[in-house]
Amino acid sequence: MMLFNDTELFFSGMRGKIIYDLPDTELILIDNFFSKEESDHYYELLLHQTKWREYEMEIFDKTVKAPRMIAWYEDKENINQNISDWSPELLKIRKKVENETALNFNSALLNLYRNGNDSVAWHSDQEGNSGPNPVIASVTFGETRMFKLRHKFRKDIAPVEIPLHHGSFLLMAGTTNSFWQHQVPKTSREVLPRINLTFRRVKQKM
Repeated sequence: MMLFNDTELFFSGMRGKIIYDLPDTELILIDNFFSKEESDHYYELLLHQTKWREYEMEIFDKTVKAPRMIAWYEDKENINQNISDWSPELLKIRKKVENETALNFNSALLNLYRNGNDSVAWHSDQEGNSGPNPVIASVTFGETRMFKLRHKFRKDIAPVEIPLHHGSFLLMAGTTNSFWQHQVPKTSREVLPRINLTFRRVKQKM
């Protein structure tokens, strides 16, 4: 897998903290949630030390390879197969997210977007083991990619586009995942890899 290393090319946002005034959602963006130095450090470690894997998904009754790579982390009390142990760096990132949100997270899905062809389609994060209205705390390291949202039911509300920069933090809470969908579309631009961490609270498996 050919990946770039030059973190000097990554842009950090300058907008500070934004609380979006949108219906049916609690959406907060914090640019520079991590400093440039912290972001570069975490990017390099996660890119090269994470056990990334490909996975398959069902689309229109067909099994296809997802256009990105993933890694899943979960606390030991939720143990099952294919769960990786949290690294010290991941625990530090999680602690900073928990301090900001005043919430505890017990799992994280990491996505690696290797280039502009990697993406995630329109969806809502309503997983059965996360309960209703899940809280998703998202951290980005690496290339800036556009994060798009659209309301599921109200066509009068214009779609929202949020560039997620190196070191940014995005919180989707409240009824966001019940009323909105989101995606990271493909891009024809030549882009460096992007790593996205989404911290979640899943129910313990008995």
